[in-house]
Amino acid sequence: MLRAMSGEAAPATIDTSRQDQAIAANAAWLDLENPSEQERAEVERATGLELPTHDEVSEVEASSRLIVTGNVLTLSTPAISHGEGDRLVVSPLGFVLTPTRLVTLRYAPSQVVDKFATHWHAPGPCAGMEPFLGLLEAMVDRMADGLEREGALVEKLTGAVFGPAMAERQSRQRDRFLRETLTQVGRSGERISHIRDGLLGVLRIVRFVRQAASWAEPPQGKRLTTLENDIVSLNDYETQLIGKVQFLLDATLGFISIEQNNSVRTLTVVSVVGIPPTLVAGIYGMNFKIMPELEWKYGYAYGLVVILLSAVLPWVWFRKRGLV
Repeated sequence: MLRAMSGEAAPATIDTSRQDQAIAANAAWLDLENPSEQERAEVERATGLELPTHDEVSEVEASSRLIVTGNVLTLSTPAISHGEGDRLVVSPLGFVLTPTRLVTLRYAPSQVVDKFATHWHAPGPCAGMEPFLGLLEAMVDRMADGLEREGALVEKLTGAVFGPAMAERQSRQRDRFLRETLTQVGRSGERISHIRDGLLGVLRIVRFVRQAASWAEPPQGKRLTTLENDIVSLNDYETQLIGKVQFLLDATLGFISIEQNNSVRTLTVVSVVGIPPTLVAGIYGMNFKIMPELEWKYGYAYGLVVILLSAVLPWVWFRKRGLV
């Protein structure tokens, strides 16, 4: 899909079969979502720009993500979009930025791009830097909101794991709760990792554009500086948050290990307590012809008492040591 935005009216969806070259040529921002070859060719003819391919915007090395050719900047970064449930999906987002135009190439639906494109308006003629900066600011705001949600979730899980309600749960309930918590912590760590990738990608772009876009206006340069400071502060918060996630992950695994050790300890005590009675019963269950105890009047009672004592004495020993 190809949309054209001038900043003065609502976005216009371009039908390449009608050859809307006038709209594409006059647009300040052209947004291509999963573009076809025909749409790519239409934009290249209308703008005279060479657009990067999907493989090129997917490159991970900085030299391939940040390219300057005269006044044309070709940039790319991982972009975050929502998948099924609470999962985040990372896909490449490409920018072709000139003093008069912005072209974006994306390969997954993006709520932040769609929302910004719908509400973005600028009075009078608009250069390419304006929608570019606005889009980056919207992306950073969305990632900041994501970090805030993850921070609130981590605080909630921490309170649940270390709170008094944890000790009040039955063993089976506690085991189920810890396993569910472990899953939530793992998913939270995954989402934070994706947000960190997005922040680092945008930070590299902002710093590169500050140096390479000599044609940017002073107010635009100030916005780039503000963006850089915001991302740096978010990176600091993300580092602190990922530390909390790691601590919570270790603590949850530790509690699960304790629960497993308790189960193993209980089984060990039961097996140790059960061995002596089994041994005594086995001895007096042997079918030998000559066994002195067979002639005793109280031999049966004697055997029962020995079996009982052989079970009770180990149990008392374990209790005194606090193992049961």
